[in-house]
Formats: sequence, structure tokens, C-alpha cells
Amino acid sequence: MKLTTFIIDDDLVSQFATRYCIQQSHGDFDIVTCSSGEEGIQACFSSIEEHNRLPDIIFLDLVMDGMNGWDFLKNLQNLFKGHELPSVYVLSAFANATDRTIAKGHGLIAGYVDKPLSRSYLEKILKEEEKKRTV
Repeated sequence: MKLTTFIIDDDLVSQFATRYCIQQSHGDFDIVTCSSGEEGIQACFSSIEEHNRLPDIIFLDLVMDGMNGWDFLKNLQNLFKGHELPSVYVLSAFANATDRTIAKGHGLIAGYVDKPLSRSYLEKILKEEEKKRTV
């Protein structure tokens, strides 16, 4: 089954590295990249309009200009009530203990990933997504 994946990150190098890791995996993906939280929310609206659903997985940077990752998550929860929400994996270049603690307790966040995304961590994510879809 093809998984729709959004990468929401204002760092183009990180976007490229995450996309490359996903493309090198054994999964089948539609990948959408967004350079801001605002662009990510618009992509979610487009996904609802075009496919009547949100993406399966979102890789989200927390530190972005404008709408940061935390604000994106609030908007995702508020604007898309009634829709199945995606699995969100936070991508971080910094080992911020506060962000990690908040992320672990956040209901929407499925995991916290140090940049760059590794192939082994992606495989772990894919196994979790597969389990989720077969239940």
C-alpha cells in the first residue's frame, strides 16, 4: 500500500536528506515537501480535497520561522477534527530535553527523530505503520 508522507521542514538540506532516506527504503511512498508550517497546513487541506484524507506520516521540524512545529500540531488537531490524523514524527537537529519531554507526552507525536533520519529508524516507523493498518 502506498503511504503518503509529508516532510515539513524549513531546512532544504534536511528536506533532501529525509526525502532521500525515504526513497531508498523498500516502501512505496508519495512524498510531499513543505518549507513551513503554513505550507504544511495548506498541503493538508489539499490532501483532504484531492484524496479525502490526510497523509499517513508527517516528518515535522519543530524550529521554523512563522508557524513552528508546535503551532502546526495545534492547527492540525483543531482544523481536521473528524479526520484520521497522521502519525507525526518530530525531526530535530538539536537534542532539546524540553522538546523531547513535551513530544513524548503529546498525543499526536508518534516519535522523536534526530536529524538526519536513518534508514533503521525509518524501517521501525514502517513496521509500526504496517501494524497500525492491519489492526
